[in-house]
Amino acid sequence: MRHRGWAKASACAAGTLMLAVLGSAGAQDLSAYNAVATNLDAAYQTSGTNAEATLTQLDRATESFKQLEPTLRNRQIAGGISDALAGARAALARTPAEVQAQVLLARGLMRRALQDQTLTLLAGAPANGDAQLRVLAREFGLSTAAAQALSTDARAGRLERVAWRLQRSAALQVSAALASARPVRSGAAYLNLARATGWFTVVQNAQGVGTLKVEQFTGALQQLSAGETAALTQSLTALRTGTAALNRALANPPKAVATGSTGEGSNTPDSTPAPIPPPITTPEPTPDTTPTPPTTPAPATTGARSMDGVYGALGRALNAASYADGPAVRAALVSATTALATTSEAVRSDSSYPDLVQDLTAAQGRQALRPSDIQALIGEVGNLERRVAGEPVSLLNAVSAGVSRSFGGWLRVVMFALLALLAFVPLYLLNLAFGGRNTYWRAISGGLILLLLPLLLEGLLGLLGAVGDAAGVGFLRSATNFSLWQGAYGLPLWALTSALAIGLTAFGFRGLCEQFGLLGKPSMPQNATQQSLDWDEEV
Repeated sequence: MRHRGWAKASACAAGTLMLAVLGSAGAQDLSAYNAVATNLDAAYQTSGTNAEATLTQLDRATESFKQLEPTLRNRQIAGGISDALAGARAALARTPAEVQAQVLLARGLMRRALQDQTLTLLAGAPANGDAQLRVLAREFGLSTAAAQALSTDARAGRLERVAWRLQRSAALQVSAALASARPVRSGAAYLNLARATGWFTVVQNAQGVGTLKVEQFTGALQQLSAGETAALTQSLTALRTGTAALNRALANPPKAVATGSTGEGSNTPDSTPAPIPPPITTPEPTPDTTPTPPTTPAPATTGARSMDGVYGALGRALNAASYADGPAVRAALVSATTALATTSEAVRSDSSYPDLVQDLTAAQGRQALRPSDIQALIGEVGNLERRVAGEPVSLLNAVSAGVSRSFGGWLRVVMFALLALLAFVPLYLLNLAFGGRNTYWRAISGGLILLLLPLLLEGLLGLLGAVGDAAGVGFLRSATNFSLWQGAYGLPLWALTSALAIGLTAFGFRGLCEQFGLLGKPSMPQNATQQSLDWDEEV
């Protein structure tokens, strides 16, 4: 898990980060922040397996928080973190799930405080926020490219884009947690809802949040604790729908706004969520103890349990991928994840369901998505549907899913860019060996270029498209559309260039065969002898 890497990263970076922050008025003590985060993550890991170690880590987090608290500007958030720490310590006498839930809430409030104060710091001194930005990138799970883009936007004073990148990441985390939450009375469902609540505290004031409120999340937690399964199912549906709308609103970068507006709402009285309700004390019942009544469900329930919503969202993702609209693809994938979480209990209980959720979530954060990536996800959904129905699954779909999982994104882009570059090596050597004065050798060279054209276009245009997708530059992102492997329109062009290549190479090789007497009568036009001599000399 990412939490395990934070401990080592925090220990190495603490001194450097602290030096960077000393000259920044009003900035957080990053050394104390890292210490609190490291100890809380360690407490989360040991909860339920080693109560003594968990208590030790919580005590260390509390001591480190005494150093961090004076540097937190939002006193209500500081109070919320303090309450969560105290709640986690008290929960040691009850259940591990409550300890972990309180830790998740504290971590969410810490991220929110760090985000708000960093934006305030950047508004006054953009060059002094590098240390905070590095911690934010780690805390929000940003990739190397996304972290670099975050730093670039901060240095350019585009604070609305800095806030947008962080909010988009947090919203995706909320969707992923909700997608894994099930309307059953279990510790896993409780933790997924708590995780979603913690991440929502970061994004609750984002533009496009709509009617979503923290109270809806804590209300769902209360319903889960009370075993109100029917009400919880409705609440989860509403939360997933609202979060999907939020992700769609955050799919595209915001327009430039006045400096300082990104922090709006960060210090409002309602920016701290209500406390997490009491934990679950009863285990999840087995399927046999709660049989489904043999009645026909209402149309709304039938629609929620159908896979049609997943296919519909993936169809929109495939459509967007076919013309290289990366943000629309990722927004549709968020909707697919939400729709998948509303499917039937039989679907969500299947052993392949977590893998599909993980693949959908991973694809949402991946750059340079192509139609083949979405087709692989559709194949995974089809296999899951067939498994639930007791039908044999498609081996081809399973293989495609595995390939897409391991060979996609930047790995695929870099691989084809290198192959396109290496393709010039045989062309150069051919020209070096035989020169360009012989008509037949020129025809063969032209044929080889046409045969390699799909690879050359994919390498160049795929790289430009990936860079455009990562940087949010629309015309660069659209370069992928001119690759012969992007859509069905490339097949006839590929067939045409292949036909021309076959014709040129056949003409060239036949001419050489005639020239050396291997076919028909050797004809010796006036310049043929000179061409032959040229070739012999070069050989």
